[in-house]
Amino acid sequence: MPMPIKLPIYMDYHATTPVDPRVVQAMLPYFTEHFGNAASRNHPFGWEAEEAVEKARKQVADLIGASPKEIVFTSGATESDNLAIKGVAEMYREKGNHIITCVTEHKAVIDTCKRLEKEGYRVTYLPVQKDGLVDLNDLKAAISDKTILITIMTANNEIGVVQPVAEIGAIAKEKGILFHTDAVQAVGKIPFNVNDLKVDMAAMSAHKMYGPKGVGALYVRRRNPRVLLSPIIDGGGHERGMRSGTLNVPGIVGFGKAAELCRLEMASDTARVTALRERLNKKLHEGLDEIYINGSIEHRLPHNLNISFAYVEGESLLMGINDVAVSSGSACTSASLEPSYVLKALGAGDDLAHSSIRFGLGRWTTEEEVDYVANKLVSVVTRLREMSPLYELAKEGVDLSTMQWEVH
Repeated sequence: MPMPIKLPIYMDYHATTPVDPRVVQAMLPYFTEHFGNAASRNHPFGWEAEEAVEKARKQVADLIGASPKEIVFTSGATESDNLAIKGVAEMYREKGNHIITCVTEHKAVIDTCKRLEKEGYRVTYLPVQKDGLVDLNDLKAAISDKTILITIMTANNEIGVVQPVAEIGAIAKEKGILFHTDAVQAVGKIPFNVNDLKVDMAAMSAHKMYGPKGVGALYVRRRNPRVLLSPIIDGGGHERGMRSGTLNVPGIVGFGKAAELCRLEMASDTARVTALRERLNKKLHEGLDEIYINGSIEHRLPHNLNISFAYVEGESLLMGINDVAVSSGSACTSASLEPSYVLKALGAGDDLAHSSIRFGLGRWTTEEEVDYVANKLVSVVTRLREMSPLYELAKEGVDLSTMQWEVH
């Protein structure tokens, strides 16, 4: 008996994830029974909270091969990216004012770099190749004696492409430049070890790995090299002076538990969602022609599929599948009507960029859901194309790029 499908179907796991019930269980006591402030050092309520935070710090550190002392808790990945980039820029200003990043970074990195440009820093935005990967020769060529930071994400939030982080880390190390990576989409989904990858700082977020929203962390390397950061929030000197503010104890406990579950279950989770993604991809390709996968297939997150459907209008496509939660572009920028800057950077035309859908599968995605979504898309795209004169012309072999359109 196939399971009955509950609508709407959630396939937007890059935007956020449901909190795992085991994480909720771990968090609950810290709202009411163990409600102490982790900075209250002179009574049991505070000690309990501090102990819970330190346990979570170790759980997060263990997931990425770090030491607990290298984990700085923040309000989420956007703050972690800001702290890493601005913190290095200010602390190492005497050494240089040049930062290297990439055009397909998350806005938390791009907008932070844009802010620094206004303050007199120089930023190089590396292009990406057609598959979404940076060219390491471009990176080497961009480095100067004024370069203090390279910040390149591990995995892209729209196209799921995984960058050659270990190689970038090796280049940075050889040149004595600090390397920060926005690891939000990767940590918990694919193996990520800060020492193997030679990463100096890494931003993480609990809500991308089945933990609560509003809590994240920045990994900050303590030796070879010891990374120093100027804080961007001043106050009581919490988190070894790097991030003041009363700690969100229940959130941090939840983050720790989520990290532990990812560490223990990553291999089985990955195998399962990879199979589901392949199933979705196969069914879409069997049912439709003129569909294009955006970004490298081999260097890609297991739960990501980003496909452009030619000859259909993006808005109509999303309206046609309104019982499926997917994203076109990424959640943080989709309020704008501009086509995705990430897809444009891969060389996609506006029309294809507008008709792209990001499918994000996750811990609770089922085979039945995948089949429902695939069938639904095939029927909606087929229907929309039947109404499209362009599709008909293309099928007749007309090269649409050379057509002269008459304006009446």
